[in-house]
Amino acid sequence: MSKSSKMANIVNYRLRVTLSDSRVLTGQMLAFDKYMNLVLADCEEFRKVKQKSKDGKSKEGAKLQDVKRTLGLVILRGETIVSISIDGPPPPSSDDRSRSNMMAGPGMGRPMGRGLPAAPPMGAVPGLQGPVRGVGGPAPGMMAPPVAYGGRPPPPGMRPPPPGMGMRPPPPGMGPPPGFRPPPPGFRPPPPGYRPPPPPGQ
Repeated sequence: MSKSSKMANIVNYRLRVTLSDSRVLTGQMLAFDKYMNLVLADCEEFRKVKQKSKDGKSKEGAKLQDVKRTLGLVILRGETIVSISIDGPPPPSSDDRSRSNMMAGPGMGRPMGRGLPAAPPMGAVPGLQGPVRGVGGPAPGMMAPPVAYGGRPPPPGMRPPPPGMGMRPPPPGMGPPPGFRPPPPGFRPPPPGYRPPPPPGQ
C-alpha cells in the first residue's frame, strides 16, 4: 500500500503530529499532498517549557512544564514533520446525528431481485402506449396552409396577412349599406383570373 493511499484512509481523523522542534500538534486532518504538507483543523499546540525563577532566569534543574495553545486552522510544512499518529476517530457529522435522532417508520425492508419472481407486466405504463392527441405536436390547424385571397394561397413572395386581419363579419345590429343588394341565391364569384368580356362596340 502506498503512502498516499494510507494517508487517504485517515482523512478527517484526529492526528498527533510531532515536529522537528519537539512541539506536538493535535488536530483533524483535512488534506495532504505529495510533500506531506498537512492541513489541520481545530489544532492545538503542546510544548514543554522550563519553569522560570522569580528573577526571570531559568534554572538548569527546573522541571519542564507543558504549555497548551489553541491555534485553529493550521497548514504544516511536510519537511518539519517527524512523526504522525492517530489521536482519535473522525468527529460525527451532522448528518449522522440527524439520522440517529430520526424515528423509525412503519415501512418494511425487503430484498428485491434474485430469488424473487418478477411481477407479470400489467400493461404499458400510462404515457408509453403511444402518441396522445394534442400532446407532443402542433395543433392540426397550425399544419394547414395559410388561407387568404378568397380561399387561395398567397402569391409567391407575399406573406399572408397576420391572424385576425382577414374579412370579419359586421358587428351585430349593423346592416348592409343603403342601396346594397345581396347576391341572388346560387350566385358564385368569378373564378380566379377571369376577365369580363369587352363592352359591345369595342
